[in-house]
Amino acid sequence: MNFIGIIPARYASTRFPGKPLADMKGKPMIQRVYEQVQKSLDKICVATDDQRIADAVAAFGGQAIMTSDKHRSGTDRCYEAYRKCGYGADVIINIQGDEPFIQPEQIEAIKACFDTKDTQIATLAKPYGPENTFDELFDPNNPKIIFSEKTHEAIYFSRSIIPYKRGVHHTEWLQSHQYYRHIGMYAYRADILAEITALPQSPLELAESLEQLRWIENGYKIKVGISTAESIGIDTPDDLEKALKLID
Repeated sequence: MNFIGIIPARYASTRFPGKPLADMKGKPMIQRVYEQVQKSLDKICVATDDQRIADAVAAFGGQAIMTSDKHRSGTDRCYEAYRKCGYGADVIINIQGDEPFIQPEQIEAIKACFDTKDTQIATLAKPYGPENTFDELFDPNNPKIIFSEKTHEAIYFSRSIIPYKRGVHHTEWLQSHQYYRHIGMYAYRADILAEITALPQSPLELAESLEQLRWIENGYKIKVGISTAESIGIDTPDDLEKALKLID
């Protein structure tokens, strides 16, 4: 199986403009993401709509592809970049450009989903553990996922807590059920990526603001890999300050 990693990176951001270029102890954030991905993939490109990001990637020896600034999602941006630099890859892995601590084992886990020949799309889930709190479970910025036990295919994603634990006080939910947090990394077979980017937005997607619900509503199956690795997404300048303390 031939994989390519594509890292969508926009300059415009309501909460953190210019985030991919934010300095992380001598390296822009996008470089730290790229270098982590290099530990698991040989073929990588950054998909961006801003020349400043493309120039920064070129400066550290990476490959960047200029894409439209009209895309609705990172998935759409990935598809345009794949058509321009796909190298004939069978599977495209969409890696968030604000995940400088992404772990190689996470990429390996999503690649392993394609050991099953009929996998169309794959993503990752991380189990909540004793270190987590109900407030973390409740946080709508951390989507939850439920999947079938037999096939490990996604049943639903939600910003709400799923499942609702009936008859148990909410402070005991984490102790009485295994919940899973969705990790926003996706991988798609090339032909499936072409199909899902042509789909109109769906009612569930619009309700939850989760694009993967569009795929489920249209009958696509999403394989779920499990990873216990912790990665830290950076959404705000405050997140960046916390992340810098983790770099030696």
